[in-house]
Amino acid sequence: MDPSLNTADAPFDLALRPASFEDFHGQSKVKEQVLVMVEAAKQRGEPLDHTLLCGPPGLGKTTLAHLIASAMGTHLHVSSGPQIERAGDLAGLLTHLQERDILFIDEIHRLQASIEEYLYPAIEDFRLDIIIDQGPKARSVRIDLPPFTLVGATTRAGMLTAPMRSRFGIPNRLDYYTVEELKHIVLRSGRMLNCEIKEGGALEIARRARGTPRIANHLLRWVRDFAQVRAQNVVSAEVAAQALAMRDIDESGLDEMDKRLLEVLIHKFDGGPVGLGSVAVAVGEDVSTLEDVHEPYLVMQGLVKRTPRGRVAMPAAYRHLGLIPPTSAQADLW
Repeated sequence: MDPSLNTADAPFDLALRPASFEDFHGQSKVKEQVLVMVEAAKQRGEPLDHTLLCGPPGLGKTTLAHLIASAMGTHLHVSSGPQIERAGDLAGLLTHLQERDILFIDEIHRLQASIEEYLYPAIEDFRLDIIIDQGPKARSVRIDLPPFTLVGATTRAGMLTAPMRSRFGIPNRLDYYTVEELKHIVLRSGRMLNCEIKEGGALEIARRARGTPRIANHLLRWVRDFAQVRAQNVVSAEVAAQALAMRDIDESGLDEMDKRLLEVLIHKFDGGPVGLGSVAVAVGEDVSTLEDVHEPYLVMQGLVKRTPRGRVAMPAAYRHLGLIPPTSAQADLW
């Protein structure tokens, strides 16, 4: 689970969410594809095709679902895979839908197999077959549903079952944002927060945001507080750098846990290869947190490599910590 997903931050994230596609920066390819689908569906007077949004946390999957519903002029009903535990939960969601409404299921890969079986006829034939009672008294009740659109979001597309994946057709894959795109997002968020932020300050935050708008906005929240107390409420490049340094976030966006992971990998395990479970014990963190939150960015930056034998520290990791990369047999794993 992404530790940045704090329920206390929900009102803050909601306030900064774009209200239209014009305010949504980045993901130009996905945005263009979605706009074509929306316009075609509106011209035909039909529900939008079922849509799958894939990508790491914080890139805008939920935001896109809200924008799709707004562009279609319909209501958005939000749930998540772990919340739908029983067939009755799913029936409750589906029977409240109106024609052309959008049902958004986040982390759809975490739906139980039995729930998926109920969902297939609902998204294909717009009907729901519910089994009432048990044993000899069991009977099936069919409920007709209005035509609707299922928008699924997943951070792990590979964990989707083949039948579920086939119901969506072509997935829309969101990628990490560029620094320039994140700078525009930070400047826009700064205006909405009534925070005087210079372009250099926005650029400094964007460079350390790990390509993720959610992280950029959370960093801005901290920098805004720092500037309010120590810099006359003006966020310049120097102020942003000082604020982020106080939180141990370096110029590459690595935080304290990222650097601890690299140090453990290099100093305690001679650069690897080593299993992630051993690394997790050494740094005192959960394996899933390392694998889902920290490791993807380290791999993307070329600091860590996944191999069949375990994780290996790359030469860039040594240089990032001010060390000289080894010239031993470990180089064969690079």
